[in-house]
Amino acid sequence: MTTLLQPGRISPMRKVPAHIERPEYVGKKRPKTGESDVKTPEVIARMRVAGKLAAQALDEVGKHVRPGVTTDELDRVGHEFLLDHGAYPSTLGYKGYPKSLCTSINEVICHGIPDDTVLRDGDIVNVDITAFIGGVHGDTDATYLVGEVDEESRLLVERTREAMMRAIKAVAPGRQLNVVGRVIESYAKRFGYGVVRDFTGHGIGTSFHSGLMVPHYEDPSLRVELRTGMTFTIEPMLTLGTIDYDMWADGWTAVTKDGKRTAQFEHTILVTDSGSEILTLA
Repeated sequence: MTTLLQPGRISPMRKVPAHIERPEYVGKKRPKTGESDVKTPEVIARMRVAGKLAAQALDEVGKHVRPGVTTDELDRVGHEFLLDHGAYPSTLGYKGYPKSLCTSINEVICHGIPDDTVLRDGDIVNVDITAFIGGVHGDTDATYLVGEVDEESRLLVERTREAMMRAIKAVAPGRQLNVVGRVIESYAKRFGYGVVRDFTGHGIGTSFHSGLMVPHYEDPSLRVELRTGMTFTIEPMLTLGTIDYDMWADGWTAVTKDGKRTAQFEHTILVTDSGSEILTLA
């Protein structure tokens, strides 16, 4: 089965006023990497602000998801919301990425670039948005139903969110990071879903991607121990078919090889003394 989605036309990069602080990587080929996985209380306090704002931006974009709307329009909504609240859209200029959020429709696993593609009744679309404010990032995403969606797709979306929430509940200091992937994969297997392996969760803080990788499948070799103060994203991508993918010529858009649908949800979380705290709640 070949992919049904085709690349659209991408509008020029949106402007950001000079008074809004930029991440260090804007205008550079590669970002700096490497920061402590465990954050200070001061950094955590700033991350709560960034995470809440990202969640509010996602909610605002979600209100505009409907048949007939272009993904470029969703990008405009998210871009302007973040700017209006003094934040920089973290994806804009990250390794050359040209837009202020990602919109991944149907068979797009992740990193779809907003363009003049029009959402159709029955589509599903993931919106991934990150706010940079106060020198830190807050990263979140959700998959939305566009109009009347078939039951198979609706269940995929519902269960992908459930997989994320189950993994978040399993996080606790002293446990190994691989508990995240174990919980997600065991849940997904109940329904015969594929669990994407090549795109993972990541450490986050003053860096957009700190270097810490968070697999969504069970990896017994992953020996990282969860510690109070760690911050990272959990963002499972589940598929109705294969997890194999093709990459579009844009270098970002990954689509399932069989053209079957895929869904994703994401939160930025903090490991606490008793478990975890979701930082990306509105």
